[in-house]
Amino acid sequence: MSGPMPWVIAIMVAMTAIALAAGLALGNAISSARAEIEGGVTVQVIEPRDDVRNRETKAAVEAIKRLPDIAGLREVPQSELDALIEPWLGIGISDAGANGAGSGAVIPVPSLIDVRLKGPATAPRLVAIEKALAKAAPSAKVDAQSTWLRPVFDAMVSLQVLSISLVVLLAAALAAAVLLAARSALGANRDVIEIVHLLGGTDTQVAQVFQRSIGYDAAGGGTVGLALAMVVILSLGRRFADLGAGLVDSGALVWTDWFLLALVPLLSTLLAMLTARLTVLHALRKML
Repeated sequence: MSGPMPWVIAIMVAMTAIALAAGLALGNAISSARAEIEGGVTVQVIEPRDDVRNRETKAAVEAIKRLPDIAGLREVPQSELDALIEPWLGIGISDAGANGAGSGAVIPVPSLIDVRLKGPATAPRLVAIEKALAKAAPSAKVDAQSTWLRPVFDAMVSLQVLSISLVVLLAAALAAAVLLAARSALGANRDVIEIVHLLGGTDTQVAQVFQRSIGYDAAGGGTVGLALAMVVILSLGRRFADLGAGLVDSGALVWTDWFLLALVPLLSTLLAMLTARLTVLHALRKML
């Protein structure tokens, strides 16, 4: 690990592994979330009067049960709704939570029905649900979960593309660093190379010397870089796991992802050796 080259490669490998891990985690989160909400539909009963809202909610549940292609439904309990709005509006602010509490500020909270379809929530299916609820629950509003989460998915896909682009750019930067190092070594050892040629050495033999030297540097630097990246990835993973958010949990790395990360030092070493070999061979053809 003497000289700057192994440490340059270590930094490149660490950054590549971190960028790759981010891209893989985002891909896992996107795939898991899309599979979960592809057939998800949310029905909101937004009637402000408590008694009327409860009556419409029960009628909506019965009307939805009679529809085809319904995999299941669940009326979200009021306690869950209160827990969702509590961090933003406080305790006892809803009409159900304020009953008997003597609170002066009461906000009507819509009833929610979580519906699961047997297939994707297409426009015709949403129209069929709206028609079924027109008489049973006039104040009901139907939303496909995939529709209002599309901006989130688009942003996550953009971040994933950015991560992949960073991996490609870092690979190109690694190749450029090896190219410059090989050219510098060639210039410093030009007289020795000419003597080797006079003694019968071939361009391939000379290139193998540089290739082997760069390979040692890349292997050592890649190992150190991967170790540094693992420390960062595991630390960040533990921090995000403490959030307990659904998208974060679904973005956890699986064993195939760890296998791909383990391949980063190997692929970096092969790229460095190939770049060194081609650079030296090309320079030697011009030299002699």
